[in-house]
Amino acid sequence: MRRWELLTSMQAFFNNSSWKALSLAQQFLLLGGMVSLIATIIVGAFVASLIEDAVTRNSGSATALYVDSVIAPLLPDMQNGAALSESVKQALDETLGQGALGKRLMAFKLWRPDGTILYSNNKEQIGRKLPISDGLQTAITGKMVAEYDNIDDVGSESERERGIPLLEVYNPVLQPWSGDVVAVLEFYEIATDFQHSLSHARLQSWMAVVAFTMTFFAILSALVFKGSRMIDSQRRALKKRIHELSELLTQNGELNAKLQRASQRTTALNERYLRRLGAELHDGPAQLVALAALKVDSDAISNPRTSRKIRDGEITSIKSSLDDAMQEIRTICSGLVLPQIEGANLGEIIERALKAHMQRTGTMVRLSMSPTSPPLSLSAKICVFRFLQEALNNGFRHGGGVGQYVVQTFDGHDVSITVGDGGPGFEPEEIKPSSLGLSGLRERVESLGGHFDLKTSHKGTVLRMSLNLHEMEPA
Repeated sequence: MRRWELLTSMQAFFNNSSWKALSLAQQFLLLGGMVSLIATIIVGAFVASLIEDAVTRNSGSATALYVDSVIAPLLPDMQNGAALSESVKQALDETLGQGALGKRLMAFKLWRPDGTILYSNNKEQIGRKLPISDGLQTAITGKMVAEYDNIDDVGSESERERGIPLLEVYNPVLQPWSGDVVAVLEFYEIATDFQHSLSHARLQSWMAVVAFTMTFFAILSALVFKGSRMIDSQRRALKKRIHELSELLTQNGELNAKLQRASQRTTALNERYLRRLGAELHDGPAQLVALAALKVDSDAISNPRTSRKIRDGEITSIKSSLDDAMQEIRTICSGLVLPQIEGANLGEIIERALKAHMQRTGTMVRLSMSPTSPPLSLSAKICVFRFLQEALNNGFRHGGGVGQYVVQTFDGHDVSITVGDGGPGFEPEEIKPSSLGLSGLRERVESLGGHFDLKTSHKGTVLRMSLNLHEMEPA
């Protein structure tokens, strides 16, 4: 149950919004730091335990070998004797009470395999039979046992009360010719120097583990931080690219919608142009031709008794009507047919449009042009010519041709053409939807990606168009 609760709490922690808000490097730093700390503690404790066991075993083996080399010659045949003689006890007292062993050993016991104490420097314990401890049991099997600061056996109360570090060693006594364990030497070595050496070994092991773990974690952190920065950079670039693509999709959608509207408006404008052309042909040349046809069928022409003078006058009138009809047809055609502008530059196109307008209307138009004449595509040339033609015609028709002027500028990117006059102006709201002039100009300019602007007041009207050459098809 606790394990399930721990897993649930960890899952809730990783699903937390605060955790998700951290970068990959920060998440690794926190999670990897905790894992490294736990690993350091576990590995350090394990290594320190191994070093303590190894140092304790080696130190105990060295001391046991030394004690065994000194004490063993004093012992009789332990397999035959049930107890030690007084002479042997006295020899052991003298050996353990003075010299090097007297300084190193605090307590000494000689056990029989059945748990009986044959000898002890604590005389009260001689002859007692005590429960066999784990260390004693292991030594009876022929293995040396060394334990540091773990004095919890029965009969070791006086040693525990001293409160000093002790190294407890159980060393088996073997029969020389058979190798059987006939007794066990138990002694407590004063381990003050051993304690210092063991503490130093522990400290070195912990320092080595911590240094290795920190170095390994630092290298991994550097790699993770480098990868995290690369991922963040790629993520930002991807977001930027997605944003740009989203904007392009939005622009494409707007352009498609604008193209559809322009196509619909162009269809409507073409229909209106055809209607106007039909109306102009019907109201102008067709009426004159019909009048001439009526006069041809009149009595003045068909009656042979009509005088020559009347007949000649009627013929002259018919010829005049036909001439007027032809003149109107030519006028209409001149507005429909473009001059040869494909090979002309921008300045030549402007001059041709102004010259045709001044010849037709007999008015003067002031012209101002930039010194550079950028190359234009054929569609842009047609747009400029039609803009000038329609704008000047509107200025002449509605403003009387007063103070008309044309200004052309080029700033390296945009070509701008302004047509203005000093007429009385008009109200844009009063323009009928069926009007072809201004709506046709706007559609023509915007179809090329340009901008169309109209300003009018009682001081005059200004029409302005601009085309961005970098957004248009090359010339």
